[in-house]
Amino acid sequence: MKVHLNQIPVEGLHLEGAETSSMLDLHEPGVSPVSDVRYALDIGVSDGGLFATGSIGVDLEMECVACLDRFRFPLEVADFACQVELTGAESVDLTGMVREDILLALPPHPRCDWNGRRVCQGASLRAKAETATEPLSDPRQAWGALDQLKIKKTN
Repeated sequence: MKVHLNQIPVEGLHLEGAETSSMLDLHEPGVSPVSDVRYALDIGVSDGGLFATGSIGVDLEMECVACLDRFRFPLEVADFACQVELTGAESVDLTGMVREDILLALPPHPRCDWNGRRVCQGASLRAKAETATEPLSDPRQAWGALDQLKIKKTN
């Protein structure tokens, strides 16, 4: 995602579009991009540096950590911001910074019920297992059987 410095007017430049998702070089297990990387950026130059602010996003297919079903997750970074020091080159590559922000925004434990529109089967199975083994209301009850044990002492 390269920005040519000669194309940026003094008042700045607004860019919107999409780049191929291969720019993400995503090798996370259970995560794969299903759309291009979208961007809407305001770009400007000041004091020897280029700045870019705006939003970036990509649609991902992820694997739920609870039930292992695959689901679609629209990842959006609404407050993308970066600044790059100008080194004399005619273009600046923002690919690394866009990639980094998207990777940092990935959910660490993706769940298929993230938006409340779906009930995760893994969560409902876990809830059934928890109710099947209800804990004792009084922890002292667990010692009742041991209190009745008659142990012979040997000398």
